[in-house]
Amino acid sequence: YIPGIRVNGMDVLAVRQAIAFGRQRAIAGEGPMVIEMKTYRYGGHSMSDPGTTYRTREEIQHMRSTSDPITGYKHRLLDNGVASEDDLKAIDKQAKKFVDEELAKAKAEPEPQAHELWDDVYVKGAEVPYLRGRVPEETHHY
Repeated sequence: YIPGIRVNGMDVLAVRQAIAFGRQRAIAGEGPMVIEMKTYRYGGHSMSDPGTTYRTREEIQHMRSTSDPITGYKHRLLDNGVASEDDLKAIDKQAKKFVDEELAKAKAEPEPQAHELWDDVYVKGAEVPYLRGRVPEETHHY
């Protein structure tokens, strides 16, 4: 039996607290636990699924306007005086700059070699003797 908890995955602070609880439990030697994050998916499952055949656009918009994790956390920060609107705009601007810089670095790097795709899949010493691909010819031996 592995114990578990269900968490509102749309609430940043609830997620943080649940992860802290699970981490502390593991560090204390109490074993693993399942943490189920209940979230709402704004888009479809894939490119071929717009996500509007089984729910309305109004439902999606309602969820986005009332339950979005980033917007909800922003309101908490503002309502509790933790940050001002200007503070949050500066953080957003800094984050976008950082992402743009890192993206430029990544695009400047050469494409990885095919054999590198299997690097760091397992911790050194815990590797499996082989990893099967989609077909037998894609079996990768270590």
